[in-house]
Amino acid sequence: MHENTLILIEVGALLLGMSLLGRLALRIGISPIPLYLIAGLAFGNGGLLALEASTEFFEIGADIGVILLLALLGLEYTASELFTNLKHSRMAGLLDAALNALPGAIFAFLMGWGPAAAIALAGITWVSSSGVIAKVLRDLGRLANRETPVILAILVIEDLAMAFYLPVLSALVIGVSLLQGAVTVAIAVAVVSLILFVALRHGHIVSRIFTPDHAEPLLLGVLGLTMLVAGLSAQVNVSAAVGAFLVGIALSGRVAHNASQVLTPLRDLFAAVFFVFFGLVTDATKLPAVILPALILAVVTMATKVLTGYLAAKRAGIAEPGRWRAGLALTPRGEFSIVIAGLAVSAGIEPQLAPLATAYVLITVIVGPFLARIPDTTWFKVATRARAAAAQRSLGEA
Repeated sequence: MHENTLILIEVGALLLGMSLLGRLALRIGISPIPLYLIAGLAFGNGGLLALEASTEFFEIGADIGVILLLALLGLEYTASELFTNLKHSRMAGLLDAALNALPGAIFAFLMGWGPAAAIALAGITWVSSSGVIAKVLRDLGRLANRETPVILAILVIEDLAMAFYLPVLSALVIGVSLLQGAVTVAIAVAVVSLILFVALRHGHIVSRIFTPDHAEPLLLGVLGLTMLVAGLSAQVNVSAAVGAFLVGIALSGRVAHNASQVLTPLRDLFAAVFFVFFGLVTDATKLPAVILPALILAVVTMATKVLTGYLAAKRAGIAEPGRWRAGLALTPRGEFSIVIAGLAVSAGIEPQLAPLATAYVLITVIVGPFLARIPDTTWFKVATRARAAAAQRSLGEA
């Protein structure tokens, strides 16, 4: 059979199956993300039936999915809102690093691994998944919630921090010189600063490039600019997701509103592809051996992420339900964690790091969407109101 024909058959069958899984998720009232991941595992390495011809298509589609998820999140906010949130969330970013990177480093030493592996595992447990969280927030209709800017600020700070972290990790595990690492960091910082400056000062000029009244040129133009900036950002070791998010921030007015409408169907398609691809490239046969340590690590670091979001939202003056929504939404890890593990393993640091990271990410990505729904449950709302009432009574008695 011709390879292109086989690709069409594999992609078509998988997309049809994803449609049925999405419908099932809607019927039982859960996020479709865990079902997409399980589908990827079933048809990936070590699964029931390996789909090899279409892997490259899904890899490219996965990259586009993350870019579109973050670009459309950026369209929801203005540059001034982002800048204000980043300023107010500086302490939250430092707290996030301390609470979530340290457990990973300590866990690596407990496993008997060396300092380089400890630094790599610290990065794996530190950074939340922008792609997963963006989809969860959209699925739950929380984009306009008061705690969402706090969540986004933490995600952007984490992704920006990767511009510093990845060159340092490369210098440690691959042997890149300190001078080369410093140059890479300087270039990354310069690129981010330039994109932020353009978004803040000249976003209105960027918006004028596009016409909001014609869907086709608007779709092509905004998608093209987003992918271009994302690709250039990735080229200089800045997250492609950050580049896409800042493009969304730079656009405003009717251009931003109409661009969101025309890009939404593409985002839905490629976001689903992103989660399936994650499962496809996971070797299911290697997971059982590391599932217990991965589960322990996941429980500890999901708890620290909840604490991170709760404290950050509290500092922003958000009520208790919003604090819990912020903390529970931040629990999934994802794309960066896998990149970091791959970088370390390719340098021969610790062979077990890759399957451990994969199992860890899968646990957090599957459990995370369920945790994010807890604040919407009746029992949680009742418990929160009871605590608030008890606190008020205590204050009155005092």
